[in-house]
Amino acid sequence: MATSPKLLESLGNLEKDSFISLLSNLIGESRHVQNNPPELIPEEDRVVKHLLNSLLPFSTTTGGGPLILNHVTYFPGRGNLIVEYPGTVPGKILSFVGCHMDVVTANPNNWDFDPFSLSIDGDKLRGRGTTDCLGHVALVAELMRKLGETKPNLKSTVVAVFIANEESSAITGVGIDALVQDGLLNKLKEGPLFWIDVADKQPCVGTGGMIPWKLHVTGKLFHSGLAHKAINPLELAMDAIKEIQLKFYKDFPPHPQEQVYGFATPSTMKPTQWSYPGGGINQIPGECNISGDVRLTPFYNVKDVMKKLREYVDDINENVQKLESRGPVSKYVLPDENLRGSLTLTFDEANSGVACDLNSKGFHVLCKATEEIVGNVKPFSITGSLPLIRELQDEGFDVQCVGYGLMATYHAQNEYCHFSDMAQGYQVFASIIAQLEN
Repeated sequence: MATSPKLLESLGNLEKDSFISLLSNLIGESRHVQNNPPELIPEEDRVVKHLLNSLLPFSTTTGGGPLILNHVTYFPGRGNLIVEYPGTVPGKILSFVGCHMDVVTANPNNWDFDPFSLSIDGDKLRGRGTTDCLGHVALVAELMRKLGETKPNLKSTVVAVFIANEESSAITGVGIDALVQDGLLNKLKEGPLFWIDVADKQPCVGTGGMIPWKLHVTGKLFHSGLAHKAINPLELAMDAIKEIQLKFYKDFPPHPQEQVYGFATPSTMKPTQWSYPGGGINQIPGECNISGDVRLTPFYNVKDVMKKLREYVDDINENVQKLESRGPVSKYVLPDENLRGSLTLTFDEANSGVACDLNSKGFHVLCKATEEIVGNVKPFSITGSLPLIRELQDEGFDVQCVGYGLMATYHAQNEYCHFSDMAQGYQVFASIIAQLEN
């Protein structure tokens, strides 16, 4: 499949001055697009304003070009922007989606530089959102601007979707969920959809599901010097979690497809938080909570896992006297008092992972473009969770994932990306468009 030299020449390379200028404006808004409700509600239209300033001169709105702009807002100040460059062949389409205009929070006191303004250190572009995801917003906007400016004759329609409200699910009906529900992205199902919100320049072909869980453990409060009269919920929690984990890893072992997709880890079930009501050091508490998550590769079913976890807990409750304990007085039943330690398992909202279609045209052109531009192609998978992508896949979209920030700085202090990586991303996008023309 040969790419079109004329098209690639027309699109050229990422224009550094234009990209830096736009990105500087976007990072300058990052303080106002932090997403952590209810304290911080982002105002994504502050980002949309700069995108419109860049794209309107090449749009049908002003008569200056072919770009069709659709600013879609479901909540005041929190818009999405759909940008379309029309092709000549009906039904032939590709899209770049997932570039979100909100960011995670940043505390300037913990950073070595101002997170809310763009600073440049050699090839490093520094500030909140440079990697996730305002850098990608600027990158895709520059691609669409260049299409609008150079007006290449394309068979394919190229669509970019800049979305609100990716970083939090506490508020819904604002971003891509509402766009899909209203049918505004339906025609994107006719071609590959590239989700531009991962990192490290390689195709991300798999993500994990997530099952947040909480185990409430009830024992009996008593003086620590009379441990035989207590049921220690901390010890019960530790022994119960060990039993649950052993059963989980037996029932959900590493799956053969995980090697095919390059998952860094298999499915995991582990605790991440611990709490108890408080008390003196000489007091065995009466209860505690232990919370954590399951990260599940997409080859297992979330509902099956939740069912099994409930069964594990039910079995422990029925046979708590048989649970391995930690010494002669570390027991979980007090027969004389008719008391038994117990576990209560609850779940927060779970979501499923994604396995991208490795046979799709979108995957193959992405791999070819990556090999051409980056110099190698090594698809990878992680058990991080991207629920929006799974929802798109379930709706019938052919989703492929890639990004040009740095995994090491995702959601991190002192976030940055490299201009050279973004420039390669621009060339990958141009190659994808050119390949799909043939």
